[in-house]
Amino acid sequence: MCGFPTPTDTVTPRQRRGQERVITANRQTSWAFADAYVAEDDALLWARDRAREAGLRSVTPGTGSALGLLAAAVDAKAVAEIGTGCGVSGIHLLQGMRPDGVLTTVDPEPEHQQFARQAFRAAGFASNRARFIPGRALDVLPRLADAGYDLVFCDGDRLEYLDYLAESLRLLRPGGLVAFEGVFGAGRTIDSGPQPTEVLRVRELLRAVRESQELVPSLLPAGDGLLCAVKR
Repeated sequence: MCGFPTPTDTVTPRQRRGQERVITANRQTSWAFADAYVAEDDALLWARDRAREAGLRSVTPGTGSALGLLAAAVDAKAVAEIGTGCGVSGIHLLQGMRPDGVLTTVDPEPEHQQFARQAFRAAGFASNRARFIPGRALDVLPRLADAGYDLVFCDGDRLEYLDYLAESLRLLRPGGLVAFEGVFGAGRTIDSGPQPTEVLRVRELLRAVRESQELVPSLLPAGDGLLCAVKR
């Protein structure tokens, strides 16, 4: 891939150093390599296919592996997910969570959640590891417990991201983590030209998270941008 030698290639240390300089100097190539760094299994690929057929966007493999890492880093037992899709992000989250952890996942489309159920089962997760709640996120989130979650992952309506942030601050325990998918907006977020309301709302979210005294933020260049923040 992109100039990497196979294990059977004969490459001198001097040649290898030269190749690494070329690869790491190309940011797009480096990002592509990072995004494909962790391989996905058959259950994830099946879920991706179902999402593609339904016209849904799934997190990239790089974003998915980052979600698993974040879930493991906070030793997540309770995770809330806004936007089930067909289960791609949910599988990654479950893979990083504790073995007794439960994923609560919200989506307005029950048929998509049925695909996610099948994908979770194919990935080897027991049915009690996930709680599926059909409905609009802003109708469901107020019913979830205050400070009851270790991680909240937001991949729903971009117009509602600021509202998700407010709900996440209530839902998260101190030291818990919130993550927002797709904040680059396929490059539109940092484009200086006129932008739709969705992009303007994402810009407001970025400012709000960066300026919040309650959060320690970071913007990860994974997939289409993963905005993360830890609640103090």
